[in-house]
Amino acid sequence: MASTSAEIIAFLLTISGWVLVSSTLPTDYWKVSTIDGTVITTATFWANLWKTCVTDSTGVSNCKDFPSMLALDGYIQACRGLMISAVCLGFFGAIFGLVGMKCTKVGGSDQTKAKIACLAGLIFILSGLCSMTSCSLYANRITSEFFDPSFVAQKRGYAYNGATSVMSSRTKVHNSVPDKTPPKHFDKNAYV
Repeated sequence: MASTSAEIIAFLLTISGWVLVSSTLPTDYWKVSTIDGTVITTATFWANLWKTCVTDSTGVSNCKDFPSMLALDGYIQACRGLMISAVCLGFFGAIFGLVGMKCTKVGGSDQTKAKIACLAGLIFILSGLCSMTSCSLYANRITSEFFDPSFVAQKRGYAYNGATSVMSSRTKVHNSVPDKTPPKHFDKNAYV
């Protein structure tokens, strides 16, 4: 009786692990980056294995699916493959685990069920290794890009041009010849 309850608990734990790995595959927020204004967050950039999106301060999101498998970075291709492998292996491991349990009537003799249960355990271990490798690879890439000072793709801050004093800007304005033509366009920082 104790071995049967242990098998059922182990089976339920492995099924719950498979469900959790399956639920992380379509999750949107694998990578999140924000641009903060002085008072509110002005933009949030987020990405997963399938698309990249931006959400502005009003809550409007604009998403772009990754266009081609060949145009993706290698680590995203590897993470996709590993996560899909983990889900597929977990599914087949659950089927073999159910057949290999002593309390089921399918699977033949006890020796055959023991071999099937051992195979199911091996498949679940491979599934877990695939999902852990995928998440670790993605997290390693995110942290290495974050701490790399030369990587600026998601670090959308503004370049610092140095401080200008009030006196130097006033002398430039007073020493220059005034232009009589109205401006044809406004700069990105102009307020009307």
